[in-house]
This record gives sequence, C-alpha cells and structure tokens, in this order.
Amino acid sequence: MNQEAHGGEVSRQFLENLMLPEFIINQMYIDGTYYHPTFLYESLWSLIGVAILLYLRRVNLRRGELFLTYVIWYSFGRLFIEGLRTDSLMIFDLLRTAQVLSIVLIIGAVAVLIYRRKAGLSDVRYKDDDEKTNKKNNHKKK
Repeated sequence: MNQEAHGGEVSRQFLENLMLPEFIINQMYIDGTYYHPTFLYESLWSLIGVAILLYLRRVNLRRGELFLTYVIWYSFGRLFIEGLRTDSLMIFDLLRTAQVLSIVLIIGAVAVLIYRRKAGLSDVRYKDDDEKTNKKNNHKKK
C-alpha cells in the first residue's frame, strides 16, 4: 500500500486476473507501471499459515513444534516472495539476503525438529494437554 515493497513489473490484466480490489490495483500503479503486490502475497501467505498452524495444533502436533513449523512456513513463503521484489538487499550482488536467511532458518528449524524428536524432548503433544484439561473439567463437574 505504501508503494515501497513491491515486486517486478506486471500488466493491469495480470492484477485483474488475481481478482484484486480496484484500490489495490490502483496502488500498484507506480510511475506509469503496474507491479506485483508482494505485501499482499506475504499477508495472504501468513493468513493461510495461521489457519494451518491452528489446525495442526488440534491434530496432535508435538509440544514446541508449533513455533518451528511457523518458522518453516514463513521462511518458505518469504523465499519465493522475496524473489519477486525489486528492492532486495543483496550479498555480493549475487544473493538476496532475505532468501539466504530463509534457507538458513528452514534448515535450522528442520534440524531442531529432528533433534528434539530423537532426544525425546518433544514427547508431549498439545492434544495431551487438551485431554488433561477436559478430564479435570469433567471431574470438577461431577
């Protein structure tokens, strides 16, 4: 919306095909050219991530893995979205800093997940907490 964190050039038709509201299409018209709304892509990616994380917590994710899953999800999206941006900070004019950081975070989070499972540090599941809470509440009602 502030016209500073956008992607490369696109056509108006491309933006219309995304079924974006007119005000977003108009905001992406900068100095006579339309651009990718990367801020929007990242926002939508994050909203989808919240829904997935809420679902995973209810499905039986292990304790402590929700945060690591978020790091992987966000970094994976950022890896691709950053590739669309035109104002990225570069390392030696070869690599985008945010993409390198995303790769490092993905690898690090996966390594921590594996380590925690092998070391037995993630045996408790979120669902176990929910079951304990339900048992306590049912016991109090009787």
